[in-house]
Amino acid sequence: MKILIEIPTWLGDAVMATPAIENLIKHYKDVEITIVGSYVSVEALKYHPNVVKSVVLDKKYRLLYKTAKSLDYFDLAISFRSSFRSKVFLYFINAKQKFQFSKKYKNMHQVEKYNTFMNDALQTDYPATDLKLYVQPFHYDKPTLGINPGATYGSAKRWYPEEFAKVAIALSKNYDIIIFGGPTETEIAKDIEKQIRKSGVGNVENLAGKTSIEELISKIAGLSRFITNDSGPMHIAAAYKIPTIAIFGPTKDKETNQWKNPQGIIVKKEMDCAPCMKRTCPLKHHECMKLIKAEDVLKAMDQNASSIA
Repeated sequence: MKILIEIPTWLGDAVMATPAIENLIKHYKDVEITIVGSYVSVEALKYHPNVVKSVVLDKKYRLLYKTAKSLDYFDLAISFRSSFRSKVFLYFINAKQKFQFSKKYKNMHQVEKYNTFMNDALQTDYPATDLKLYVQPFHYDKPTLGINPGATYGSAKRWYPEEFAKVAIALSKNYDIIIFGGPTETEIAKDIEKQIRKSGVGNVENLAGKTSIEELISKIAGLSRFITNDSGPMHIAAAYKIPTIAIFGPTKDKETNQWKNPQGIIVKKEMDCAPCMKRTCPLKHHECMKLIKAEDVLKAMDQNASSIA
């Protein structure tokens, strides 16, 4: 059975699609999968043992036809994206059956949206199980705390660097500290590192902009604890059930919180204006994040530690 899967563009969404993909494989059993998608998503999911080919899609429409026609015939082509571009790409794919994700799936977790779409397409009723990635965890010599101050979606999802630094400083006697981030988040990471080192803490490593996607997954998978904004790395941590404090502001935690991570805790402030789902604060005050302090996260850390014990 040859299957083409167009995976979601965003890293976090790609990870949240993995329960649906696992159910798809379970249904057909003996499958060869070709995945197509954005660079970060493909890099995250290409290590699946059933993936025989991975292709990074160019956004230019003129290249969609060329890419589609360069691929083999498929028994099934399924896209977890609802965009018109994906519709065009799927049209050119040579496949016996084709299915495209729709935005009609509402009022449920994103994992359930993808899994329900898959069930509807195949006329099955598989429950959404755990997130699944196939990169091996990194082994740290000492207990290690990771902090992830970035969020690719937009600045409204980002907690403040000085608060991240306060938390890291407070926990530095018990954990080595690693700062994560993408290529566009290096300045935020440097700011946090500077504040941590200024306090006299030396056991901190800044990996922002320095890891491949595989290395990012491996490093997060080996952590003792993790503090993060609502982001792709948050979902990576959930896949490995890392004890995590997830900081939420403008986004819908009921739809994008950590899926099936019993050691995950959400920190947020109830606001009339939240969740607004905007990339930047439309009211210019950003209080959904500004009102969250280091003390709130440290308190949640204590709660998280109690649940682990």
